[in-house]
Amino acid sequence: MRICWSQWVMIALVAALGSASLLASCGQKGDLYLPEEPAEETRNEDGLR
Repeated sequence: MRICWSQWVMIALVAALGSASLLASCGQKGDLYLPEEPAEETRNEDGLR
């Protein structure tokens, strides 16, 4: 059974999109969770911490 040109195009498209998605995600770094909001600093009556 021969593969027609449209199947070759589909295979090439899937391979190109798969490679592009792997390369785009390579090197992504950062927190794996949402960081909590920092606690508000309290000041006394004189405006000092």
